Order: sequence, then C-alpha cells, then structure tokens
Amino acid sequence: MSARSPVTSADRRPRCVLSIAGSDSGGGAGIQADLKAFARCGVHGMTAVTAITAQSTVGVTAVHPVPAEIIVAQVAAVADDIGVDAVKIGMLGSIEAAEAVERALDLVGDAAVVVDPVMVAESGASLIDEQTQTALRERLLPRATVVTPNVAEARVLAAGGLDLGQRRASIARTAVASDLVETASLAEAVYELGPRCVVVTGGHAANPTDAFFEGNAVEPIPGDRYPERGAHGSGCTHSSALAAYLALGHAPLEAAKCARAVASEAVRDGLRAVGDGAGPVDALGAVRAMATASSEVGSVAL
Repeated sequence: MSARSPVTSADRRPRCVLSIAGSDSGGGAGIQADLKAFARCGVHGMTAVTAITAQSTVGVTAVHPVPAEIIVAQVAAVADDIGVDAVKIGMLGSIEAAEAVERALDLVGDAAVVVDPVMVAESGASLIDEQTQTALRERLLPRATVVTPNVAEARVLAAGGLDLGQRRASIARTAVASDLVETASLAEAVYELGPRCVVVTGGHAANPTDAFFEGNAVEPIPGDRYPERGAHGSGCTHSSALAAYLALGHAPLEAAKCARAVASEAVRDGLRAVGDGAGPVDALGAVRAMATASSEVGSVAL
C-alpha cells in the first residue's frame, strides 16, 4: 500500500462565492468583473448567468436573457456539489429572472446575500422595467444581507413612498457632513425595504464617501476618487468583494470597508488603454504585473 500524500493548503476547501449576474463580453463588468474580484479577495468564484450581453467599453449592442429554469439549474448545480458561502446578485434584466433568482436563493441555505441593484445606466437611463423594479424591491431586498446601490439606484429604490425630505432634515441635524446628507438619508430609506444592511456608494456623488447603515447611526466609509482612471465594473467589483469578505467571516461593516478599498484600488489601476470608451477596472493589478514583468525581462537582457 502506498503512503498517502501529505495534506496541503490546496486540500482544504476555500470559501466559495456565487455571482448571479449578467455576462459582459468586454470583460469589464458583470460576471467577468465578479470573478476577478473574487480571485483578488482569495475566494473560489462561481457563476449563474442571468443574461448574455454583447458589450464593449463603448456600450451594449445586444442582450439575450437566459431562461429562468437555466438560472435556477446553474445555482442548483454548484449548491449541490460545491456549496455556497455567499451570493452576489447583479443584473437581472427581467421579471422572469428576478423570480428565478428568488427561487434559487432557497437552494443556498443561510449564505450571505449581497444585492447590487443594477437599475440605472451611467447615462441615467433605466435598465429594468417597473415590474422588475418592484420584484427587486419586494422579493429580493428583504432577503439581502447587504444591498449596495449607488446614489441613482438608491433614489429609484427609495421612490416607493418614503419621505426623503423629512429624513434629510433629520439627518442634517446630526454630525453627518452636509455633503453626505442625501447619501445617508437614502441609506436609511433603502434599509426600510428590508435588507439587514445598506451601503449607498458615493462614487457618483459630490462626496465620494460611502454611507453604511445597519439600523442605528449612519457610518461613513471614506475612500479616494480617481476620475481620470478606468471605472467600468467598479460597482460589480465592490459588491463582489463585499460578498467575498462576508464569506471569509467579516462582519458587514468591516466587509464594506474592505470592499471599498478593493474597488478604489481597482479604479486607481483602471485600464484606460483598453477600448475606445470607459476603461475597465483592474482588480488584479494587471498593469503593475506587466510593468514588473517588463523590468524583469530588461534586467535579464542586461
């Protein structure tokens, strides 16, 4: 009988995180960005594709929805065999996809759920119809551990009848900075829709600080802004990193702080030379790796 091989770190099961989202053929956002963020955070990434997009750095030219039963089947396949420690939900695109994701969440047990409500394009155009917005608001947000809208998305979510004017006035009387009042009030408003925690990201606001809310005081999460760098996929990277850190055992606030740092670094290293439009973020540091490789080759040549 041959001796057994020694147990190594490769034999231990890593944390496994599932992205339920759309595919971006340009590799900048969607499941492609999610998988890079998962790798950056040290977890095993898995995917359930909700839609296939023909997409570049310039824009989206076609979208093909994945049938609802295939969305559920993808989740079932990985849940049954591998197990799911956390879930990130991104692009839904249709009421059928939203309903399929709701059913699929029954298959992942008590895994943490991060909802990135992909609702509004950079141009301000709505990406999902009102029926899908309602399903997202009423069926998925109450099941979320954390929901991560940007300011525009939070405004849409909060439009379900909450008195933002009164909320802003109340927050303005606290220690929250004056240019964070809207972000903070939106975080509180979205919280009332049922998620355990809310992070309203500040990348599109005058103050780039994120606002975290878990039912008590709003917690600001500051971060640097890099307006001249590639930012396509920054929201996907942020929500995926947050899901990864939840899977690794971090509390929601700490996970949100770590995710903000990862997303900021990914924008800082954004690949502006890729494509003719907004360059994609670089969560894996490809530019730095290329620079290091080039210097090493130059050293060998010398």
